[in-house]
Amino acid sequence: MRAAARRAGYSELEAPCVESFELYQMKSGEGIAAETWLFHDKGQRPVALVPETTPSLARIFVDRAKSEPLPVKWFTLSKTWRYEEPQAGRTREFSQFNLDILGVPGVEAETDLLATASLVLDEVGADGLYAFRVNDRRIAEGLGRLFGAADVPRFFRAVDRFRKVPPAEFEGEIAAAGVPADRATELSALFQQLGLGIAAGNLDAFLTDLVGRGLDAAARAGVERTRALFALLDRAGLNDRVVFDPTVVRGLAYYTSTVFETYARSGDTRAIFGGGRYDHLIELFEGPPTPAAGLAIGDQTLEILLRGAGRWPEGEPPLDTYVVVTTPTLTPDAIAIVQELRRAGLSADCDLLARSMSRQLKEAARRRCRRALIVGLKEAAPGAIVERDLATGVQRELARDALGRSA
Repeated sequence: MRAAARRAGYSELEAPCVESFELYQMKSGEGIAAETWLFHDKGQRPVALVPETTPSLARIFVDRAKSEPLPVKWFTLSKTWRYEEPQAGRTREFSQFNLDILGVPGVEAETDLLATASLVLDEVGADGLYAFRVNDRRIAEGLGRLFGAADVPRFFRAVDRFRKVPPAEFEGEIAAAGVPADRATELSALFQQLGLGIAAGNLDAFLTDLVGRGLDAAARAGVERTRALFALLDRAGLNDRVVFDPTVVRGLAYYTSTVFETYARSGDTRAIFGGGRYDHLIELFEGPPTPAAGLAIGDQTLEILLRGAGRWPEGEPPLDTYVVVTTPTLTPDAIAIVQELRRAGLSADCDLLARSMSRQLKEAARRRCRRALIVGLKEAAPGAIVERDLATGVQRELARDALGRSA
């Protein structure tokens, strides 16, 4: 994931694991603030284990704003903590991989984020397993106003749960947000037409229908931005994995327009990860007006996706080479060879416990090595080392100075 992000021009930012609780209490919304591991430091200041990285990133950017050339493209890989009931895909401590772009006001930022996220997912083996569902919160807000919602946060929470509850329950929830009963039924019917989302080829007609229902100017601006985004996603070659879904709103308070979530193509309603545009967050930290967008990939849901498809790698990555010696007196030779191979860019190891040759070969097999280099075989030519392909058992002799070149 790191390598894919760097290929896309992102630089790694190291974020802290403890922040002032105020950072989340005021900037992330009540949901995140309620889930933080809160305690007091020795100065009796309320601090928290970091529940998400974006506020930290914003604070750090404000400190560096005068010296950072725009656009800023950062990725972080951090431990994060949420005080919530553990369940499948959600634990109290987890790792999160973030991508963020600061300083780009146009949909080019969202396009680059989704393209890079796609590259990251494909690199770890998830190609073909996922799709992005994209929306603009201004469209969701406009639908709320159009259908009579008086309590926008409650309306958002209900819309966010649309795919997780029966239609009657959804209609009851948006009615509690102020939507009249007949209009609640109408909105529910509209959402039920979505299926897994509106594909790019059908998007123009669907958005035209939404506008024709009477969306106000702010919502229509969201529609136009969505059209522009999908046009650019098409040029980036992502239309086969991106759909429009007006039920995606995201829970964090700082999102301003584009929001998106990533789902399994299998139809599982659990979001693998999400993100969006947060154009005013930097200003909340007393920084200069700076448009921004980002996403966060959690390790738990990604593992579930890959395991479900039989693509989760078991154990550590295999070693390329295991150096085996026929007698412990040759261990110094093995150590020297291992260092040479590592410097040549190969993964390599050898036995450090003076075990028998058969035990060393079993260890090489356990660690799924591609080959064993055997030092000290009497039947080999003087000064030669025997290379054994551990998949086929085929052996050949190598000159000592050809080991790195033989990879």
